[in-house]
Amino acid sequence: MHKKYTYVWVSFVILIFGIIFIPKIVDRVRSGEIVDNDRMSKLAFIEVNGQKRKVPSFSFINQDSLLITDKDYLGKVYVAEFFFTTCPTICPVMTKNLVELQNTFKDFEDFGIASFTINPRYDVPQVLKEYAEKNNITDIDWHLLTGDRDAIYNLAQNGFYLIATEDKEAPGGFEHSGMFALIDKNGFFRSRRDAANNPIIYYRGTVTEEQRENNEGEEEQISMLKEDIKKLLKEE
Repeated sequence: MHKKYTYVWVSFVILIFGIIFIPKIVDRVRSGEIVDNDRMSKLAFIEVNGQKRKVPSFSFINQDSLLITDKDYLGKVYVAEFFFTTCPTICPVMTKNLVELQNTFKDFEDFGIASFTINPRYDVPQVLKEYAEKNNITDIDWHLLTGDRDAIYNLAQNGFYLIATEDKEAPGGFEHSGMFALIDKNGFFRSRRDAANNPIIYYRGTVTEEQRENNEGEEEQISMLKEDIKKLLKEE
């Protein structure tokens, strides 16, 4: 008798669940709520005027004096930054964070990094080579890029929408962004969404995971960048 009543009770619970919750689940599917949650788990494309932003064409020389273009990054997930080797402020932290990413994804042939110098007059290939050696930059797909100054500035300001300019008042004589851009295998800008479902667009490169936050109270975003790189590496 005990088992019989147990079976009856379980059946009653299942029936009640179906009556109460299944219609609600159906309503959520119809309203698009479940679809939205699935969309939230995927990285957003960055759009301007309804068009997905893509890295424009570029062509520069790397630390090994090799010509590198945007096409060399197709098929790879990569992180891009603008820096200069004599930067006395944020660049050392940014480089440290990128080395951390390099080491985390060292076994992935479809991962890379692009570092564009905003001081190409000084940062010639040999200087970039020495900088790479000093900072343990070993990934063959991490290119430190130099070339025409105006082309680099145009790429930064009009391609990446990031600050890059000479400024005698700024430390080191240049002003630039401390943010990292995340690019997918097809050359599109990608990022995660914030709590309001808007793309964050860039990832903070000036705070390490160990710091957790800087003196201004800005939290590190390298850990989330690692998570998002993994997501893009799984995309076809």
